Amino acid sequence: MIAYAGLFASALVAATLLPMQSEAVLVALIVQGDHPVALLLIVATVGNVLGSVINWALGRFLLRFKHKRWFPASDTQLAHAQGWYQRYGRWSLLGSWLPVIGDPITVVAGIMREPLLSFVFLVTLAKGVRYLFLAQLTLAWI
Repeated sequence: MIAYAGLFASALVAATLLPMQSEAVLVALIVQGDHPVALLLIVATVGNVLGSVINWALGRFLLRFKHKRWFPASDTQLAHAQGWYQRYGRWSLLGSWLPVIGDPITVVAGIMREPLLSFVFLVTLAKGVRYLFLAQLTLAWI
C-alpha cells in the first residue's frame, strides 16, 4: 500500500507546478515486479490528473489576484498564454503530458474557463497514454 501511496503522491505533485518525477517512481515499481502494472497505471494516472485539476482550479480562481506583486505571471505573459489557448483550444490539453509546458497548459485551461468535464477527459487521455507508453517501454526493456 505504501508503494501505491508514494506513486499517487509523486504523480499528483508532478502534475502541479512543483518539480517531481513520477515517471521514475512508476518505472522503479514496474521493475520491482511486486505490483500489477495495470493498477500502477491507474494510480499514477489518477494522481497525475488530480494534480492537473489543482492547476485548473488555480487558473480558474487565482486570476483575480493578477495585479498583486506576488502573482507569478505578467499581464503580457497572461495575454500570450490566453491567445495561444484561444488559437488551439481544448485540444491543446492533449499536450498536458509534455515536460515544461504541460503543467502551464492546465493552468491556462482554468483561466480560460475550460469546462471541468472536457478538461478531465482530455487530460486523462493524454496522461494515461503517456504512462501506458512508459510502462510498455519498461516492460520491453526488462
